[in-house]
Amino acid sequence: METVERVSKEIESLREEMVNTLIELIKIPAISPDYGYEGEYDKAQKLLEIIKDWPFDKVEVYNAPDERAKNGVRPSILAYYYGEKGEESPRLWILTHLDVVPPGDLGKWTVTEPFKPVVKDGKVYGRGSEDNGQSLVASLYAVRSMMNLGIRPKRTVILAFVSDEETGSKYGVEWLMKNHPELFRKDDLVLVPDGGNEDGTFIEVAEKSILWLKVRVKGKQVHASMPDKGLNAHRVALDFAYHLDRLLHEKYGERDELFDPPESTFEPTMVKNPADSPNIAPGEHELVFDCRVLPRYNLDEVLADAEKLAEEVKERHRKEVDGEVLPEIEFEVLQRVDAPEPTDPNSEIVKLLQEALRKLRGKEAKVGGIGGGTFAAYFRKLGIPAVVWATLDEMAHQPNEYAKIDNMVEDAKVMAALALL
Repeated sequence: METVERVSKEIESLREEMVNTLIELIKIPAISPDYGYEGEYDKAQKLLEIIKDWPFDKVEVYNAPDERAKNGVRPSILAYYYGEKGEESPRLWILTHLDVVPPGDLGKWTVTEPFKPVVKDGKVYGRGSEDNGQSLVASLYAVRSMMNLGIRPKRTVILAFVSDEETGSKYGVEWLMKNHPELFRKDDLVLVPDGGNEDGTFIEVAEKSILWLKVRVKGKQVHASMPDKGLNAHRVALDFAYHLDRLLHEKYGERDELFDPPESTFEPTMVKNPADSPNIAPGEHELVFDCRVLPRYNLDEVLADAEKLAEEVKERHRKEVDGEVLPEIEFEVLQRVDAPEPTDPNSEIVKLLQEALRKLRGKEAKVGGIGGGTFAAYFRKLGIPAVVWATLDEMAHQPNEYAKIDNMVEDAKVMAALALL
């Protein structure tokens, strides 16, 4: 514990440097090409510049090709700091993500502009400050403190700074695992500091399955005063959405108290149609459901239920217009992640994290599941136990997003302890 205390003191002394590093990283928008932006290239370059003189044992850059992104790549960086037995040491991964979500409604940013970070009342404001800048910087300085003191930890620390977490990980963790499986070992310990609660007492070991389902309804556009001459796609979509919402909640309604919330959720989130005037009955309508489904249920069954219902709704509104049988209802799966087996609550990484929190904060952490998706799911699929943990005010994706400086510093101490204990 003495070593942990020395490292914790060193982290305290680095507080100002940590804040400055977070500010520098927030200034660079790293938003996915999915949203029409350039991706993570510039932010990755900035991070490499920050650590270029740090005595990491190895720094590797992996570029997932994506022609939409700046320089055609989505970079991920792995920085290794070897443990006391060198490359033979057991390994601890700490994974954070470089990308951030778009700023949203700029009018709602009242403290500062999204990419002009400011420090106020012990917080750093800006887009990506908490999600995932706070933990990214905490992981960096957990290692920096050991470097400064010339301490080799018990475990090799692999800091992974990865692209594309916010839009599905196709160019991030998923790409790394598919193209570089040699990087990962079954006995690795994995921390994903991208979820948690405000006192750092929640360790996430399980996630729900995720299904983002887009529904396209095709009818026939017509003047709203003569609806009989066409088929209003909006009405058909309303009918479908109402009955799908009801069906899913009734059929998949069991509870599992490991999760918060304890039941599956099915939320209609986005709608779009081309009617730009009150007197147009639209011929097309799109809607999206965000489904977070308990692992006990099968997503194929959810999709089959949606398709069966679509046939019933089509029959209900069936009409021949100009020789065409309408409506048509099509589905597109925008994202699908089938929940893997949870991490065993008695696994080494869980016990280690609970011990670190007990020693550093005098707190007992509880174990549970969430509805959001994180990198941890990809490791669990490989059979590698992973936990999600951080101390967060849950400001992710919100206007006036901030990171609490104390949380960043205190979490860095816990991350260092995981490598040392």
